[in-house]
Amino acid sequence: VTLELGGKSPLIVFDDADIDTAVELAHFALFFNQGQCCCAGSRLMVQEGIYDKFVEKATERAKARKVGNPFDSVEQGPQVDEEQYHKVLNYIKSGVDEGANLRVGGDKWGDKGYFVQPTVFSDVSDDMKICREEIFGPVQVIQKFKTLDEVVERANRNSYGLAAAVFTNDLNTATYISNSLRAGTVWVNCYDALEAQAPFGGYKMSGIGRELGEYGLEAYTEVKTVTIAINQKNS
Repeated sequence: VTLELGGKSPLIVFDDADIDTAVELAHFALFFNQGQCCCAGSRLMVQEGIYDKFVEKATERAKARKVGNPFDSVEQGPQVDEEQYHKVLNYIKSGVDEGANLRVGGDKWGDKGYFVQPTVFSDVSDDMKICREEIFGPVQVIQKFKTLDEVVERANRNSYGLAAAVFTNDLNTATYISNSLRAGTVWVNCYDALEAQAPFGGYKMSGIGRELGEYGLEAYTEVKTVTIAINQKNS
């Protein structure tokens, strides 16, 4: 049996990253498929030196996101059903109630259907519900961090471990983060870069087993051990 059970994947942006690239890829990582993606970059952690500028750019990008009929030329359609629609709106209310800074969105979109406005929260603490739980909707959660070791400890302080990403121009930082995060997949300066040859699956409560790659074949095979007694060792 293999199980892929979703996650709360941290996307970590350091001060030395290309901020425009990081903003756009973080936007894609979260809002792709209306946020209904198992490995969505749903916990965005930005270093303090570029935090304010990043939040401003991320907010403007969310404001520009085109929502509407998915058969038209838009970026975002409705949530999958009424239950998920209300679940997302309840998470947004929770973020507001717990004191996160609502930068944009935060409500339904339009007067019919299960559409949710592209939503961005900043000033989110680790104990808030929108930081700990998988929302599965178009709600971007942005946190601030200071040091490398701090962000590793905080990112790992989670019951999930499906995916993660790091944006930096320092190879040493990228390597250290990749080795330190408890996640089945870590992307460096990219997101959702999936290939049939690369195993995909989670740590902790994000599941067991792997899909894709050679490891993905293990769930479809059985191991047999055969032991034979011989009269003489010929060596």
